[in-house]
Amino acid sequence: MLLLNPSDLNGNSPDASTRELMQKTVDFFERKGKEAMRASYHSKEWYSDFLEFVRENRIFAQISAPADSNLGGARWDTRRNCEFGEILAFYGLQYWYSWQVSVLGLGPLWMSANPSIRQRTCAALDGGGIFAFGLSEKEHGADVYSSEMQLVPQEEGRYLARGRKYYIGNGNAAAMVSVFGKFADSNEYVFFAVDSSHERYNCIQNVCNSQSFVSEFQLEDYPVGEEDIIARGQEAWDAALNTVNIGKFNLGFASIGICTHAFYEALDHASNRKLYNMRVTDFPHVKRMFVDAYSRLLAMKIFGLRASDYMRSASTEDRRYLLYNPLVKMKVTTQGEDVINLLWDVIAAKGFEKETYFEEAAVAIRGLPKLEGTVHVNIALIIKFMANYFFNPRQYPEVPQRTDAANDDFLFDQGTTRGLGKIQFHDFRPVFESSSIPNVQIFWDQVQAFQRMLMTSPPDEHQQKNIDLLLNVGEIFSLVVYGQLILESVPHHDVSDAVVDQIFDFMVRDVTRFAAELLCKPSTSEAQIAGCRELIRKPAVDAERYDQVWNDHVLPLRGAYEAH
Repeated sequence: MLLLNPSDLNGNSPDASTRELMQKTVDFFERKGKEAMRASYHSKEWYSDFLEFVRENRIFAQISAPADSNLGGARWDTRRNCEFGEILAFYGLQYWYSWQVSVLGLGPLWMSANPSIRQRTCAALDGGGIFAFGLSEKEHGADVYSSEMQLVPQEEGRYLARGRKYYIGNGNAAAMVSVFGKFADSNEYVFFAVDSSHERYNCIQNVCNSQSFVSEFQLEDYPVGEEDIIARGQEAWDAALNTVNIGKFNLGFASIGICTHAFYEALDHASNRKLYNMRVTDFPHVKRMFVDAYSRLLAMKIFGLRASDYMRSASTEDRRYLLYNPLVKMKVTTQGEDVINLLWDVIAAKGFEKETYFEEAAVAIRGLPKLEGTVHVNIALIIKFMANYFFNPRQYPEVPQRTDAANDDFLFDQGTTRGLGKIQFHDFRPVFESSSIPNVQIFWDQVQAFQRMLMTSPPDEHQQKNIDLLLNVGEIFSLVVYGQLILESVPHHDVSDAVVDQIFDFMVRDVTRFAAELLCKPSTSEAQIAGCRELIRKPAVDAERYDQVWNDHVLPLRGAYEAH
């Protein structure tokens, strides 16, 4: 089964060491139990028991270090990390968050050419330490151009760090914090490492009312030497952005984990409840919402897995992952919101009750698309790729499914962050043209109409500065790429034609929705309005296919997993 089920992890992981690691993680949460996890969530108790489990079993040391760190059993395996992140979020986003921000903090450290930094990182990770990524600031958010953190030069090559950082996960207990700032004398970018236990490190507060510690901290003449410098200048800038490429990929799989647990809980509640002498799951509108939620959730999973193949196969010659990665961060997470909305409309007031996982899921799912402006920032990014994607393809060797137990070496040697507009992609047309599935063909008609609109009436100079309009253009473009990778992923996961047809049912509707919004924008031209009307389509209706998805794929998940 493609959806995560902690009751049966068989076959999810290709190698024995990964299976053991994942099973240990599941066993920890199942032993802790639903009641204890709900209580600690409500009391906002720091998850020291989880971090102690991580330390004792060297969990982060195995999955959050590249093979050349020489930590026993370590490798940076994106596919393995996807599974691990999904499991953590399945039980609670706070557990995922402690690992996620450690991944971000570790990024610049593993990219550093400073041997002292790498040695200290290995020692801290092997000892069970957690890490933090000191990038954002209160007044500037993720606008790193405007960073006010400074290293002030002193005598004999020493520095004093002065400034504040805001919204920094694990900032209360990180063994090492990777801090981004500038040299005060030259304004050159710099990354440097600090210890949160140092007397000159002032952890001011947890800025969120949550179990996770999302810190504001201040460095008050914190002493820094050359041994603490992670990177300078362009290398520091590249380390910041390349770390985000690695770490923010995890957002999508956190959404998948949350939605999967919420789906099981909602389906069990609805199928065991009767209203007006009918089982709730017999109401037509409830069936529709579950089928839609299931289709969207499965699409999230198979898209994310296919995107991970491109992450793992990336190189300086093949940087297609820089389009697919932000779609995992943006598209998968917003689809997660849609899934939770559908499920919440089914279970209604039950979703507020404190003993349910759903109460937590409904809050947690909102945060993932919004971390550091994820949706807007990433749509603005993917639009840069649109011209080459549609009009300037090139040939690449086919990227296989990547489930091998290998270290993803390239991710810590991504090179410069420049030149995004030069990245080319393989031809997207064959995967659509080779399908005879009805809703895939309707979606393909929409894709071709969108391409024609871009050719005949592209956004003019004024519209290119209108972010509100471009967000809708980007949403439609993102659906094209989303559909392409879903179809590429289908053969690897034995997804039935009926399920694929149902997935593209909602894809057709989503293109129609964004096209209607684009049509109504104040600055849309008459030619663009005509183009938008060509995009507005109705999915193919097939009652037999719909019933097959409901009876063969959705209903059998009743009782598949229940938290105790």
